[in-house]
Amino acid sequence: MTGTADRRRLQAVRKGALAEYFAALALMLRGYRIIAFRHRTKLGEIDIIARRGNLIACVEVKARATVDTAIFAVSEQSKARIRGASDLWLQKQRDADRLSIRYDIMAIRPWRWPVHIRDAF
Repeated sequence: MTGTADRRRLQAVRKGALAEYFAALALMLRGYRIIAFRHRTKLGEIDIIARRGNLIACVEVKARATVDTAIFAVSEQSKARIRGASDLWLQKQRDADRLSIRYDIMAIRPWRWPVHIRDAF
C-alpha cells in the first residue's frame, strides 16, 4: 500500500509543478515579470510572486477540473498563510512603500488556457 500512496503523491507533486509552470507562462504572456517561484517563508509558501509595474500579484495556483473547484480549493487557512508570507516578502523589498499587493488565483484546467482570477481574496 505504501508504494501506491508514494506514487500518487509523486504524481500530485508533478501535476502541481506543471500547473505552476503553466501559470507562470500565462502570466508572462500577460506582461507580468515573475519575481519568485514557490517562495517559502516561515509562515508558508506563495506559489508565484509576479510584478507588473508597481503591482505585486501573489498567485495561488490550483489545478482542478473547473474554475469553481479551483477557487473553493483555496481555504481560509491558505489565504491567511499566503497573506502572512507576502507580508514577510514585502518587508524585504526596498521599494515596498510604492508597491501595491493583490492576491490572485490561477485555475489550471485540463486542456484549457489558465483562468486568472484577479483580486480573488
